[in-house]
Amino acid sequence: MNKIFELISIMPWWVKNSYFVIAFAFFVWMIFFDRNNVLTSYNTNNKLSELIEQKTYYQLEIEKVNKLKEELFSTAENKEKFAREKYLMKKDNEDIFIIVEN
Repeated sequence: MNKIFELISIMPWWVKNSYFVIAFAFFVWMIFFDRNNVLTSYNTNNKLSELIEQKTYYQLEIEKVNKLKEELFSTAENKEKFAREKYLMKKDNEDIFIIVEN
């Protein structure tokens, strides 16, 4: 029994304080073992920021495509120009020459 008292007497004050030990155990539990621990929260925040960046990128791309769509399909001349440039369509009496630059 004396050995136990000797061991307790040489321990620092914070090991003997039950409030400190319980608070320390609580913080260790919250930081490492809880379902919403620090690592999970960090990864979730990183994923959220990536998704927000992707959302803004895709919104800008949608705006660009909508502007292009309005421009292209506003008149028949623009439709014809789009078909000729993108899909190499031609009229019956025309020949198309494709020049490829290296």
